[in-house]
Amino acid sequence: MMNPLDVTRSMMDGLGADGDTCVKCGSRSLGLCAPLDAATLDDMATDSERVSLEARAPIFHQGDEARYVYTLTDGTARLMRVLPDGRQAAIGFRFSGDILGFTPSEEHAFGAEMLTDGMVCRMERRRLEQLFRRYPLLERRFLDLCSRELAQSQEHIMALGRFTAEERVAAFLLSLVDAQRRRGHKGPVFDLPATRADIGEFLGLTLETVSRAISVFRRRNLICLHGHSGIEMLNEGALIALGTGEGQDAA
Repeated sequence: MMNPLDVTRSMMDGLGADGDTCVKCGSRSLGLCAPLDAATLDDMATDSERVSLEARAPIFHQGDEARYVYTLTDGTARLMRVLPDGRQAAIGFRFSGDILGFTPSEEHAFGAEMLTDGMVCRMERRRLEQLFRRYPLLERRFLDLCSRELAQSQEHIMALGRFTAEERVAAFLLSLVDAQRRRGHKGPVFDLPATRADIGEFLGLTLETVSRAISVFRRRNLICLHGHSGIEMLNEGALIALGTGEGQDAA
């Protein structure tokens, strides 16, 4: 008797190069496409366009027409909001399989750019909405992902209001590691694609404060940095206690 996973794989073979991309995409295991069968994926692949992007390349700008919805196929991206006085604020980070750019508005209220080299799969919003009507399972999955993102945003707001600087930085580092583990990366060294300035923007901290917290973590042997873009958790239990507000500052 054929394994159900082998059945899915054999069905996907009929999709050719697009099917191969869909199978390897993070969205297939964690994102919008996770519960979809081969026929639905075929529709998604047919109406999607894959775009390779370099690090720091924009995916879309704040104020652009919200014509497309994007799935981050590979790499890491950040969401940005430009304030009326011209200052820029990082408001979120996205990983392989995550959705970007879906909005009921005519324009994007924020922008998105790659932090690393990567690829996005984009589809016209009008076409995605048609697929929602055709495949109710796809719409339910989308609502589940929106609910999860809302819960994460609420946790982030709580952390900004109640956590110390070190607690915020610890929670952020743990979230990066968790995102990569859920995508199959076992470590022990994990990617740290965000600069300290990126982290500071997101956490409402200065670059100096972020640098000081990371230096304290290193001095206490909680983490080890590998070059400019790698991190290893040496005492994850202590970081978890700190990042959930249950421990004491590392200093």
